[in-house]
Amino acid sequence: MTTTVKFTKMHGAGNDYIYVNTLLYNIADPSKAAIAWSAPHTGIGSDGLVLIGESKLPEADYSMRIFNADGSEAMMCGNASRCIGKYLFEKGITDKTEIRLLTLSGIKILNLHLDKEGKKVESVTVDMLEPVLANRKQMASEDGSMTDGLVDVVDREFRGTFVSMGNPHFVIFVDNIAEIDVEKYGKALEYDPLFPERCNIEFAEVLDDGKIRTRVWERGSGITMACGTGACATAVAAAKTGRAARTSDIVMDGGTLHIEWSEADNHVYMTGPAAFAFEGEVKLP
Repeated sequence: MTTTVKFTKMHGAGNDYIYVNTLLYNIADPSKAAIAWSAPHTGIGSDGLVLIGESKLPEADYSMRIFNADGSEAMMCGNASRCIGKYLFEKGITDKTEIRLLTLSGIKILNLHLDKEGKKVESVTVDMLEPVLANRKQMASEDGSMTDGLVDVVDREFRGTFVSMGNPHFVIFVDNIAEIDVEKYGKALEYDPLFPERCNIEFAEVLDDGKIRTRVWERGSGITMACGTGACATAVAAAKTGRAARTSDIVMDGGTLHIEWSEADNHVYMTGPAAFAFEGEVKLP
């Protein structure tokens, strides 16, 4: 019985995960592994665990499962999906530059942008499908939506907009993001009764140059350097509330993601980097 597995540490704009190819290794208890391996001092250290596998649907090429650092399973991660595209191509698992990836929130299409030699993936554009602006399972308002609605949390009031990118997001625009205690208010909002399935929280400030500075409290992981679905949700919320056009650069702690909310098909397209950090072997917990 295999007691160790090979892993690859990757990040998209600083949003870092441990990647395991389940075509080669079976992870019987991914929640347990995510908790053990994500620990910063006793494990590898990461925002969570991503499993790359075969697709059970003929419409998709590969599948992704993602587990947060607390062991909870997420529906989708834009940064992780870009990393998977780079992993599959540069490891020689596929020679496709358009990959259909099965996630819990549907099949996402990855378009890989290669270097001049055609050997390295410089960036990836992900079709994140259509945003959902009303979902009673994720938002406990009368109609399952909220746009610039007032919410009381801890000791202050915020205005926020609900956007689901498969996973739930609540985007709060502020005048000065540097003054926001992301941990204090993000943690409280994640578990607020307004969000039956808990929620990812974004604090965003529209800058003078039109870019949107965003910080993220990710459901199940806490503060992360970036969040792909969070960047998409922020761009959609900015456009919906008239704070920005339908194309935005979202500046997160780990880097910038380019987001387009297309008028042609209502899909959200996310473009950004993906990078290898290191590889190694780790014992199964």
